Amino acid sequence: MAILSQAAPGETSLVSLWVLIVYLGFLLGLGVISGRLFRGTSKDYFVASHSIGPFMLFMSIFGTTMTGFALVGSSGKAFGLGIGVYGLMASWSGLIHSAVFFIIGIRLWAFGKRLGFVTQIQFFRERFDSKELGYLLFPILVMLVIPYLLVGVISAMKVVQPITAGMFPETFPHASKALSGGIPPWLSGLVICGVVLFYVFKGGIRSAAFAHTFQTMVFMVTGLIAFLMISNSDKLGGSVASATEFVSQHAGEKLTRGGLGQLHFLTYLFIPLSVAMFPHLFQHWLTAKSAKTFKLTVIAHPICIAIVWVPCVLIGVWASGLHEAGVLKMPLLPDGSPAENTALAMMVKQLVSSELLSGLLMAGILAAIMSSLDSQFMCLGTMFTNDIVVSIAGPNRFSDRQLVSISRWFIVGIVVVSYGLALALQKSSVFDLGIWCFTGFASLFPLVFAALYWKRVTKAGAFASILTTLGVWLYFFYQDIILEVSGKAEYLVAEMMPVTFIFLASTVSLVAVSLATRPPAASTVDRFFPTAE
Repeated sequence: MAILSQAAPGETSLVSLWVLIVYLGFLLGLGVISGRLFRGTSKDYFVASHSIGPFMLFMSIFGTTMTGFALVGSSGKAFGLGIGVYGLMASWSGLIHSAVFFIIGIRLWAFGKRLGFVTQIQFFRERFDSKELGYLLFPILVMLVIPYLLVGVISAMKVVQPITAGMFPETFPHASKALSGGIPPWLSGLVICGVVLFYVFKGGIRSAAFAHTFQTMVFMVTGLIAFLMISNSDKLGGSVASATEFVSQHAGEKLTRGGLGQLHFLTYLFIPLSVAMFPHLFQHWLTAKSAKTFKLTVIAHPICIAIVWVPCVLIGVWASGLHEAGVLKMPLLPDGSPAENTALAMMVKQLVSSELLSGLLMAGILAAIMSSLDSQFMCLGTMFTNDIVVSIAGPNRFSDRQLVSISRWFIVGIVVVSYGLALALQKSSVFDLGIWCFTGFASLFPLVFAALYWKRVTKAGAFASILTTLGVWLYFFYQDIILEVSGKAEYLVAEMMPVTFIFLASTVSLVAVSLATRPPAASTVDRFFPTAE
């Protein structure tokens, strides 16, 4: 408490920080309440006993997909690239996500409920009659989820420090004036990970669903408030029209397509297909009461994506104009360029005069970030317990209580690893890190689509698709992230997103090897494609 009382008259008020503390305290209380509803069984811990209704399912799925990538990443990318960022991700995502929920999500839910699956890997193991396939998929899915986790933790770090700058000048000094006195990344990341871990530890996926419902409402409402307050700022002229005019005068190129080629734009459509292979989304699908529960999600998801993405992208574009005009002070990276990931936080800090509202907006941003972290932590614990421990030891080796305990402690380990990696990689672009994560998942879309709709797909074809995806993904990732062949520009291959070629390689290998190998056993086909269908 000594630190929290440090601000003296004339220094930055602590009101916004207290608002955030109250919000986090409320989440802890929600964890306690939802933990009391926990039925004590592994089925309840992993899939909430298939008891989640339409509204909570929608809030869970939407909250899970709207991560730090959507808020912090989109505003930061729009700061650097311009308004074309909305077309790259939000316009495609709104349509494709709902289509995937309809053609993939509902069908997977039906198999999960009928055959008792609680993880994505269990479905693939049974569908291709291969335990080995599960052992191959587990490390690959973990490898792809970890960057997604880092997007959330790094986003939280990038939001809290700029908004709390000036509160603790003696305790947390910083070379950058825009960050000096702000709560440092190591502390904000530690607190956020700790709060998420607490309520997931207490009640599993049910706690996550309760938290998602609350947090999704919070970040949608506060996001709109942030947009209205920033657009009404005197520094931008007091309206959306004048803010846009201001940008056109100082950074007009940010209101155009920003040099995005047609192939670049079109091949972004592959990225939203990633939701079909998100293991944490699969787990939320399994919580639904019935197929009708998906109806609200399919209809409302595109609308809500627009509600979230439009304000964030515009705020990033406006931030660019203000920065070019010398009005917005941005933290600088070692190479002297502005830290794009802080664009949203710096706009809130410098353009929202009310400390109370600043605190609410900071809580809203963190709500979006945390509503994804919990699902991702939860899915990794669920997969490790069911797909590794139970698969090796046998289904009757552990009691329900022991299974829940194993999952909980694996989640603790993942949280520790994620926190450490986030500290090491906190200067990475949130948007670019997210894109590579989504690229890997999207490239596995042919696998899940074929498993659901193509009777002739084989185990050998599935192995070929997974290994091909892994190899080509690692090659392009190495070129971009390790060798940095594109510098700061987005990494493209023949003016197209790398996912285009990885997706194509995955599809070709899946189809070619399946056709060249023996068809699956009739018993397996009949199990997943009943005659009635």
